Order: sequence, then C-alpha cells, then structure tokens
Amino acid sequence: MNQHFDVLVIGGGPGGYVAAIRAAQLGKKVALVDKERPGGVCLNWGCIPTKAMLRSAEVLETVRGAGEFGVLADDVRLDYSTVLQRKDRIVRTLTDQ
Repeated sequence: MNQHFDVLVIGGGPGGYVAAIRAAQLGKKVALVDKERPGGVCLNWGCIPTKAMLRSAEVLETVRGAGEFGVLADDVRLDYSTVLQRKDRIVRTLTDQ
C-alpha cells in the first residue's frame, strides 16, 4: 500500500506532536511515526505524570496544615492507588483524544 504525505514527522514527543498538528492545520497531509505512544516520554511517563502526582502531594500537605487556618481535618491519609488512577486518567485524557 503506497500512500503520499506532504510531511513526515518522526517522533511524537512535544516538538513532533505539535509540528504534526500545525502542518495538518495548514492543510498538509501528515504522517507521524513513533515507536511508542504519541506525546513521547514527557506526556506519557515523565513530565505530565510527575506533575499529576506532585499535585496530589501538594494537596495532602495543604490539608495537613489546615489546622493553622482553623480547619480541622482529622485522619488525613494518602490513597496511593487513587493517586495513580488520577495520574493515569490525566495521561489518557491528553493522549487518547
């Protein structure tokens, strides 16, 4: 099967992903090739998942310090499986649309 493309983008990381979208917006027929998932390491395994998990830690620390503001939040715990589910949901939302 032969196909013709105006633009071939190799690597679906932050640069390649955006380049492919922009070329398509400009009316080009685009092929994006990546050995893994579009979005690269940053979106799928690095930056975005890390930021999602860090946000959970920030919320935990904020709630633990709530007594200083007169807000009583007894028995504050971290549910790590829920943290991972949230992280996975964020990555899915950004990659599977």
